[in-house]
Amino acid sequence: MDTSHIAPTLTDTEVLEFCKHGYLLLDGVVPEEINRKTVAFVDRNTSLEPTDILGEDWFIENVILHPAAAGAVRSLLGSGFEIPILMSNHRVHMPAPAQGWHRDGGSRYGPALHYLQVFYYPEACTAEMGPTEVLPGSHFLFQHSSMMGHYGNLRHGLKTVASAGSIFLTVYSIWHRRSVSTARGVRNLLKYNYWRTSPPARDWVIEPDFDFAQADYSFVLRGLRQQFRDTVDASEMFFWLCGKSREYQTMGGQGWPMPGHRNASPRGYPGEPTAATY
Repeated sequence: MDTSHIAPTLTDTEVLEFCKHGYLLLDGVVPEEINRKTVAFVDRNTSLEPTDILGEDWFIENVILHPAAAGAVRSLLGSGFEIPILMSNHRVHMPAPAQGWHRDGGSRYGPALHYLQVFYYPEACTAEMGPTEVLPGSHFLFQHSSMMGHYGNLRHGLKTVASAGSIFLTVYSIWHRRSVSTARGVRNLLKYNYWRTSPPARDWVIEPDFDFAQADYSFVLRGLRQQFRDTVDASEMFFWLCGKSREYQTMGGQGWPMPGHRNASPRGYPGEPTAATY
């Protein structure tokens, strides 16, 4: 399907925030009529891979290509991105225990963003229904899934409590799990991927006053990783998405992209001489 006509909707700041946190939640964007049709479809087709729903025009138009979701995907994956070819449904009969923390098989680590993992709640999901829990900023944090499941409750875990019709986009490698549910009934959560087909470029919504040198690349949840490692990784992903990966460099120390209240531009910003060039 041709998606080249879809316009980007995210700004420089919003793209950078995605690089830092690893996810973006679009709350309640899908119309209620479409949510009801989706629930009816998966109630009739209870497979864990109801891929046939991708053959429904109403689903493609109002979920997969919903302007808010598709605009965000276009911002992150560029023009002409490919739509999903596989649909999963994490259909849970509640109550149910929490899953172990994991990152999905096929995860790769680094600044490149070639695909997005996306979740859609066709029904409201309360904390009692066991929403997916993500660990913000963990998309750069490598660990084998077999060594993650015993962690239990993590201090910075975020439950994606959301309204019906909510869509949230994630970096594929983000740590996540199904949280414990105490409600009764069935909870549906559809999951799918979008794919990049074009080279990265800064062709989303440009902020005229956005300053690469002074932007805040730091992550707000202190203690999750070694000091400032998140800052370096987020800045490198942002430069990659801008099509500037060959320009990227860091000097270390208190230089760019480290946060701080300076009285001048940070040293080591890409393009300035560093120990690697002088």
